[in-house]
Amino acid sequence: MVIHTSFIKFSKWVLVMVFLVIAAGGIVRMTQSGMGCPDWPKCFGRWIPPTNASQLPADFEKYLKKQDIDHTFNVFHTWTEYLNRLLGALLGLFLLIQFAWSTKFWKSNRKIVWLCLFTLLLTGFQAWLGKKVVDTNLSAAKITTHMLVALLIAALSFTIIHLLQPVKKIYNRQISIAAIITLILLVVQIVLGTQVRQQVDIISKQLTYDNREYWIVKLDYLFYIHRSFSLLIAILCIYLFIQFRKRNVAVISTYLILLCVMAEIILGLVMAYFNIPAIAQLLHLLLASILFIALYNNWLKTSVKAA
Repeated sequence: MVIHTSFIKFSKWVLVMVFLVIAAGGIVRMTQSGMGCPDWPKCFGRWIPPTNASQLPADFEKYLKKQDIDHTFNVFHTWTEYLNRLLGALLGLFLLIQFAWSTKFWKSNRKIVWLCLFTLLLTGFQAWLGKKVVDTNLSAAKITTHMLVALLIAALSFTIIHLLQPVKKIYNRQISIAAIITLILLVVQIVLGTQVRQQVDIISKQLTYDNREYWIVKLDYLFYIHRSFSLLIAILCIYLFIQFRKRNVAVISTYLILLCVMAEIILGLVMAYFNIPAIAQLLHLLLASILFIALYNNWLKTSVKAA
């Protein structure tokens, strides 16, 4: 039991680390620091990034020409991106420890070992994908894939905790189906959001990252689909909140679903009427990720018959 309790606590810290990495990635995009380190795994050819222009390598121009903003060295952008990479590396270390620790369950619950191994390998794939994002100068398709893989890592990390932590389960096929449909639609909504965000990046670059009042006006039909689709997600989440609450399923995550939906609606209005504040973009992404895990948690509680 000591092994289980300690392992569960550590696994919860792993899940926190996953969300910190997601938040760090959002900060990188919020500050346009995606090409702050224009090479990978090093940064300007160094393992420790430069802190001023005098520390740039002799061939620094080949790195700076990859950047989208002003093609000059910006220590803030460089270190923002580098700290994001360090958090990713720290997550990898956490997952390596988690996998090594999980071998304790080989005889009692091999599913935990395989899940830990797959999560570790998936994080390695995510690191490689991060390199491809840099190599392709922030390709939209690869950024979207990067986000989806991050959600999958979060879901796997939560599944590990769920399998080891005794919780109340209430099997209900109707609610389970509604929850999985909502989860799928939420993923579609997140993908649409990344496409809209890519358009915002292109428009903001064309306007030299100024005149924010024109950014939304220049968005195409994807923005309006994304905005309208959010109403469907909100209705489904409220329906699930009512159903989960009636059955007293996962009370904390149930209220978290409602809070995330309300906050997302408010943030959507803020972005629409206050020229897309950068901090609102970050919170919008982070809350969507939290909503995904909250819905996933409640789906787990209703999708399997209690033993």
